[in-house]
Amino acid sequence: MAEWEIWAVIVALALTTAITRSGFWLIGHRVSIPPRVQGMLRYAPACALAAIIGPDLVLDSGGQVHFGLGNPKLLAGIAALGFYVWRRNMLQTIVFGMLAFTLLRILHVF
Repeated sequence: MAEWEIWAVIVALALTTAITRSGFWLIGHRVSIPPRVQGMLRYAPACALAAIIGPDLVLDSGGQVHFGLGNPKLLAGIAALGFYVWRRNMLQTIVFGMLAFTLLRILHVF
């Protein structure tokens, strides 16, 4: 790829990003989202997080699904979920989950 092509791609991507991100800022006051859609959008962050974290918890290093006591990520995730239900503190849950995962890896429980 020539140098001018690289710069053309960078400029095109910058313009595309600016246009798509400023669209709601420019015309957002003219568009109204129905209350039902607004209610559904409340769950979008949780769904996105589950879609990112879920596969990582159940896939082993070879990419195979592993639901068992030999999966330290799944065990640490279950422990972190239990800790969150008990304490309701996200920062403590993250620290607890990482500690549980580290201990499971060090102890070779899997």
